Amino acid sequence: MIRHLLLGATLGAGIAAAALSPAIAQVATTVAAKVPAGAYSVEPYHTRILFSVSHMGFTTWYGDFTTASGSLNFDSKMPSKSALSISFPTASISTTNPKLDGELKSPMWFDATQFPTITFKSTKITLLGHDEGKITGDLTFHGVTKPVTLTAHFNGGGVNPLDKKYTIGFDATGTISRAEFGVKTYEPLIGDSVKLMLSGAFEAQS
Repeated sequence: MIRHLLLGATLGAGIAAAALSPAIAQVATTVAAKVPAGAYSVEPYHTRILFSVSHMGFTTWYGDFTTASGSLNFDSKMPSKSALSISFPTASISTTNPKLDGELKSPMWFDATQFPTITFKSTKITLLGHDEGKITGDLTFHGVTKPVTLTAHFNGGGVNPLDKKYTIGFDATGTISRAEFGVKTYEPLIGDSVKLMLSGAFEAQS
């Protein structure tokens, strides 16, 4: 009986390892310097920007934007020469509450009709380690452009096993004041400080 259990456990572990191996194998490197340099474009289906803000001091409220577009000219040998440009439709906002989403798209908040796009364009990139860096750029939101610095982490690069395209992925975080962009609704009940997290996938352009 014990022998059968051990054999079953071993077999199960082997099946699990086989199932996980393609996911592990798709990331060829986690060192940014080893990634092929060149032009990359945003892969919109797995790129999103999440945000969080204090809701009356009781809870943290979350939402995100999707359907991104943009480009990354990546210089793996001299990252400071790289350039990032990414845009999100304001109307893509989602909080899992349709009524609230409609309110946020209105002139009371983000005014998606007048300001249909949120963009970020890098002006300076500084490498801090083999997988860490700072990205400073101009964020245009609600008709206002302000400098913002993001802390970036390189997740990995490799061939996507589904579409066979070389893909690199980054996470980046930062904080902005919504009042500085002219969005002051319900302050101070709703917090002014907004935390951002960008999770971006970029495909090599051949």
